[in-house]
Amino acid sequence: MLAAFLLGLVQASFSQTSSSSISPEASRTPSTQALSSDDFVHAAMRRDPWDRGVFIDGGFGTSGETSDHFLNAGVRIGKVLTDPAGPGILRGQFEYAIELIPYWQAFTPKQTYTLTTVDPPRQVTTGGTYTGLSLTPVILRWNLVHWKRVMPWLQGGGGLIWTNHKFPPNGSRGTSVWNFEPQIGVGAHYFVKPNQAITFVANAVHISNASLGDANPGVNATVQFQIGYTWWK
Repeated sequence: MLAAFLLGLVQASFSQTSSSSISPEASRTPSTQALSSDDFVHAAMRRDPWDRGVFIDGGFGTSGETSDHFLNAGVRIGKVLTDPAGPGILRGQFEYAIELIPYWQAFTPKQTYTLTTVDPPRQVTTGGTYTGLSLTPVILRWNLVHWKRVMPWLQGGGGLIWTNHKFPPNGSRGTSVWNFEPQIGVGAHYFVKPNQAITFVANAVHISNASLGDANPGVNATVQFQIGYTWWK
C-alpha cells in the first residue's frame, strides 16, 4: 500500500514537471523564488541534491519475538530525483536511496534442545547474539517540503541481511545465514543549519529467508528507531 502511494506521488511529480513548459508561472517552485534566511528545507532541496548520512538504530521484535533486540550502525546515500509536486502538506520530492549497515546485531534468548536424530543424542544450544551486515539497495522515499526547518517523509524499501550463523533461532533446526528485510517507515529531518540536519526514523521491518533456508520461521515484525545526521550537496 505504501509502495503504491509513493509511486502515485512520483507519477504526479513527473506529470507536474512535464506541464511546466506550458504554464511556467503556475509551476514556480522554491528553486525559482526568493527564500528567507531560515528556509533551510527549500534551500537544501532546490537543486534536487544528493544526501549522505550516518546513523545508529535499535529496536525489538513484536508478537512472539518480544525478547529479541537489535542494534545497528550504518551509512546512507540518496539522490532527490524530482522537483516539488503535490498539494498542501503532501507537496514533496521523490528520492531514491541506499543503506549499508556493516554493524548489525540481534540479541535473542538462548535455548537448549536435545537432538534425537543422532546417536547418541546430544544437546544443541540456539539463540544468543547474532552478528552480521545488511544492505538495503532499494529505498523509495517521499520528502514533504511544506515546512522550513522540518522535513518529514514516508518510505518503503527492501534489503538483505547476512549473519555469522543461522538466524533466527528455530528450536533445534537451522534456518539461514541469508535473510530478506522488506520494510516501511516514517521519519523527519530537523535542520540545524543549511544543508545539515538531525534525522529521526521509525521503521517496521520483516525478516525472512523466503523459504530458501532449512526452515523459515521469520521475524514477522521488528520495530526499529534510528537517529542520525545528514548532509545535502
